[in-house]
Amino acid sequence: MIQRIYIDTSVIGGCFDEEFEEWSNLLFNDFKLNKRIAVVSDITIDELSDAPVQVQENFKTIPDKSLEIIVVNTEARKLADLYILENAVSRKFYEDALHIAISTINQVNVLASWNFKHIVNLERIRLYNAVNLKNGYNILEIRTPREIIKFNDDED
Repeated sequence: MIQRIYIDTSVIGGCFDEEFEEWSNLLFNDFKLNKRIAVVSDITIDELSDAPVQVQENFKTIPDKSLEIIVVNTEARKLADLYILENAVSRKFYEDALHIAISTINQVNVLASWNFKHIVNLERIRLYNAVNLKNGYNILEIRTPREIIKFNDDED
């Protein structure tokens, strides 16, 4: 089964960041080779409109067959509100909560991000998943592209 990986804008922009480019580009190569499916939401696409042109163009290199676009719905908004209510993240970072909620509801294999403050953060991951379990959802794997690539490289 091909992995469905939700990516936020930090992963897309990470292809041009010295600290993250190696791992973001390796993940993008997997998308281009149809080894994995890049899952994004309309939130991500909206965020990209404010990104530098090179980041926007990089996103367009993902082939249609390796791309899944999900639209935010009422269920995702309600779950994001629950994350805020349970103090997993503050209302100021509602879009980050939406990324988590969309990924959870659509049962992606893993959410990839370089956002260490609000997404790839052990305490927050525990809180997000506590809310998920309390409300009948599955646990969501949240990792950096490096962790995703390294894990699979170790299996080869």
